[in-house]
Amino acid sequence: MDVRAPSHPLRAAMRGRARPRGRRALLGWLYATPTAVFVVALFALPLLLVLKMAVSRWPLLAGDQGVNAPDNFVKAVDHRFFTDSVVFTVKYTVLATVLLLALGLGLALLVQESSRWNTLLRASFLIPSALGLASASLLFYVLYSPYASPLAPVMERLGLTFLDSPTAALVSTTFLIVWRYAGFYMVLMLVGLQGIPADVYEAARTDGATRWQTFRKVTLPLLRPTLALTTVLCVTGSLLAFEQFYILTKGGPDNSTVTVVQLIYLVAFQGQNDLGVAAALSVIVLVALVLVNALQLRAFRSEES
Repeated sequence: MDVRAPSHPLRAAMRGRARPRGRRALLGWLYATPTAVFVVALFALPLLLVLKMAVSRWPLLAGDQGVNAPDNFVKAVDHRFFTDSVVFTVKYTVLATVLLLALGLGLALLVQESSRWNTLLRASFLIPSALGLASASLLFYVLYSPYASPLAPVMERLGLTFLDSPTAALVSTTFLIVWRYAGFYMVLMLVGLQGIPADVYEAARTDGATRWQTFRKVTLPLLRPTLALTTVLCVTGSLLAFEQFYILTKGGPDNSTVTVVQLIYLVAFQGQNDLGVAAALSVIVLVALVLVNALQLRAFRSEES
């Protein structure tokens, strides 16, 4: 006669719970698989290819390929436009970031209250964000043209230019970016402002705080996560600037508005036709972006603590 020990009720309950957990885990992996495939196919594999190109001879056209590390990085740093492009990119990043954050926060404070007039203003400020950057650059290219622009006669009488000098080209291009992205950053700031509890403002008014004190002691500290996000987005986008300068200035006048990403394009497809050196420049830009973003997040976290 087959005599079996009775199953322990606790073990049976554990096995019963393990099955739903296993199913949920499998279902989670199935949900995550498309995203994982997307990341691997469009980020991980291209990144590995860029790293391989950065340490190899990789001409644009036919030619010998082989490992030549670290020659590509030496050529990238020694390029005649490398230092100037880095300095110009940093200058443009600082200017664009300060203006976008200040204007985005100012517009958000302006339309913070819910009303029909403020709703119209929000839509008006956000409309330029719906336009592609290349399309906006072409629009401003015509606006800045000394021949087709409706502002050309006025600018000629004032003796001013939009793109004929390094300073004018920087300011004109920055104005385009501020016009294009101010509404987008306004929305981000507005979301952060609306997340601040109204009770905090009421308590500040009860304590007799002025508007400036409320803004400095209440709004800015509670808005720090939003400021961290917008700063990272703005700095990253500015460091990777390409379309606006390629369309408006072509790097001129006298190669004074060549950004780092534009230099990568020039090295890869116009100047040396060397994808290896261009890949080395891309790796340098990637490392710089990671370091800059890490420093920004660390700074915001230290201020919050």
